[in-house]
Parts: sequence; C-alpha cells; structure tokens
Amino acid sequence: MIYRTFADEDIKVSALGYGAGAIGSSDLDSNSVEILLNSILDLGINLIDTARGYGLSEERIGRFISHRRKEFILSTKVGYDIPGTTNWTYECITRGIDEALVRLKTDYIDIVHLHSCPKSTLENGEVINVLLKAVEAGKVRIAAYSGDNDALSYAVNSNKFKSIMTSISICDQQVMSGLLQEAKNKKMGVISKRPLANCVWKYKELPKYDNASNEYWHRLNKMNFDFDMDWNELALRFSAFTDGVDSCVVASTNIEHIKQNVAYIQKGTLPKDIFNTIRTRFINSGTNWEGQT
Repeated sequence: MIYRTFADEDIKVSALGYGAGAIGSSDLDSNSVEILLNSILDLGINLIDTARGYGLSEERIGRFISHRRKEFILSTKVGYDIPGTTNWTYECITRGIDEALVRLKTDYIDIVHLHSCPKSTLENGEVINVLLKAVEAGKVRIAAYSGDNDALSYAVNSNKFKSIMTSISICDQQVMSGLLQEAKNKKMGVISKRPLANCVWKYKELPKYDNASNEYWHRLNKMNFDFDMDWNELALRFSAFTDGVDSCVVASTNIEHIKQNVAYIQKGTLPKDIFNTIRTRFINSGTNWEGQT
C-alpha cells in the first residue's frame, strides 16, 4: 500500500481510504461487517472515514475494530442531528464529538470535519472555535472541513483548518484549478470524496437517483472519453494520483471490489497523456456546475 504524510503531521494515510458510510445500514449482517472491517485493515487501508449521519457506521467501527485502534487513522464528521440541540451550534458540535468518542470507543479522533457546514455559519466563527477547542483538549488531532464550492474556499482561506475533504474525480475537477494548490501550499491534508464519480459510466441512460449523478453523467458523456482501461481503474487512479491528494475514500461492502481497488492503486499514476486528456476535456467541456455538498 502507498502511504502519504498527512497535514504536515506525524500521520501517514493510505492512498486508498475506506468510506464507512457503506456499513451504516441496519440491513447489513453484523458478522459480515466485522469481517469486512478487519479485512480492510489487513489489506493495509488505514484511513477509515465515517460521519454522524452514516447510520450505524460509527458504532460498528467502535465495536469491531477499536481493539486495533493503533492501526488506523479515524475520520468522522459532525455538526447536526444531536437531539435537543440546534444544528451548527456550540453544544451540537461539542456533543457530536463527545458522542462520537463513545460510539467509536476511542480517546481521540484523528480527523473531525465540519460536514458540509454552510459558508455563512463558518463565517460566524462559533463552530470553528468549538472544533479548535476540541483539538486543544486532545479529543481531536486535526480540525477539518468537508464540502465543496464557496464554503470550501472559505475553509481553505480561513487558515483555521488543517485538512479538507472535497469532491475530486474525472467528473468533478473544480478544485484542481487553484484551490487544491492553495490547500497544499498551506500544508493541509486533502481527502478526495466521490473519487469514482458515483460510477455513472454504468448507466446507458440518465440516472434518476440524485442530482450529482445526473450532472456527472452529462459531463462524462460530453467529455467523450474512449480509453482502453477499466472505468473504475481510470477514475480511481485519476483521483488518487492527482497532485495534492493524500487519500481518496471509496465505499463498498464487497471485499473483492476493495481488493481490486487496492491493486489499481498499486499500479501508480496514470500515463501522463491519459491524465492530461481527462483534464483538458473537463476544462473544455465548459461546465460551471456547483456540485452537491
């Protein structure tokens, strides 16, 4: 596995991370989840990303792999859904972190993101300050922001966060036009979300299940790629080896798919001509869509 130094800290993350939203459903058998999580760690994937809103995900991580806590970097997201509180308030953030610590069965969380927090709320400063207090208290190692568009730009330029998570894929390259380099100049960690662009290449017709997938499908068809390479491999290697990206998180409950993704990562960077073609066609596609957060 390829590992990269993260956020100028004594932390190394695997180039492929695991998106643990996939294990949040109560429909999944707990025994299968336990085997899956332990198998992921055995493969050398050491970045596990979850969130308050991912169902049973945090609880299952705590139950099934907290005994291996020193083997992985733990990332979660907060800011909402705390009973008895208003979203994006001091109490909501504080309790969100404290409750995550309990569910994850850990004394600290490596990376805590404000999860798609609106720009206006970030500008108010309260949610950032409470997250930084959690860092000072030793509950959190890295204060982070997860999102896109104007709020992401504000987070990067605020100089308050040490890490970001944002959409970077063959269909979503906006941050590659400047903001990604700004983040790296500040020595911020960068995690790519949706690196497989929701796998929209699987659909012959427009997907109906969310706006992001619809837009990705239109973009992909407009860019008209015709490479002799598996689409999953193309998308994953593009995201994982975009300069400035430390890790990209992929969600799956199929260990064979995860093993295949590890094999793709081990191949390294895309050939330069393929990478440049993807980049150029995205730029020339003329889209100016602000993706989902």
